[in-house]
Amino acid sequence: MSEVKIRAATSEDYPATEFVIREAFWNVFKPGTDVHWATHLVREWDSYIPQLDFVALDGEKIVGNVVSRKAAIVGDDGITYVTVRLGPLAVLPKYQRQGIGRQLIEKTVETAREMKFRSIMLLGDPEYYLKRGFKPAEAFGIRNAKNFYIERLHAFELYEGALVSGRYLNQSKYKFDAEQFKIFDGKFPDKELLTDTPSQLRLKQLKTMKRRAERR
Repeated sequence: MSEVKIRAATSEDYPATEFVIREAFWNVFKPGTDVHWATHLVREWDSYIPQLDFVALDGEKIVGNVVSRKAAIVGDDGITYVTVRLGPLAVLPKYQRQGIGRQLIEKTVETAREMKFRSIMLLGDPEYYLKRGFKPAEAFGIRNAKNFYIERLHAFELYEGALVSGRYLNQSKYKFDAEQFKIFDGKFPDKELLTDTPSQLRLKQLKTMKRRAERR
């Protein structure tokens, strides 16, 4: 593999990035995946941030992608703060564990800071993201919309003191339409569906790791 380069994604890159996302998430969270479909839709939303859509290239081949959009933290002080919601972060399986995901995160952090965003939030496995500069959202007093501290929710301050305690609102317009998804996914190669993979079992475990916060 030659040196991987990171650059901003263009609309011409979208089909290739959707392939990367599908490959990266296949059987990870559930049998198959619909993350590539959700990303296809997100890129049409007002909350999508095109300046924070990056691809990783091995030569001319797209091997990784990260996409971000706007979300919000409703602070306990009564103020609503705009935040970046990072994800998905995807790297082709054969290119994983080579630092490409880290490079995509670093580029997102650098650019989001330049754009004067306050923070970045994401849902993901702490075993990965806590090694890449993120901290548990609970460390900042940030809960989900239902007032739970959850193990999968992580935060990154883009400058000191930028985060306040409150509820993270990961609002989504995504509604799964089975027929539309079938048409969309039919453009991609057939792949085997697997159940109870280690990553699926890990996600089930993480989803149980939550606790209700005291009423605020």
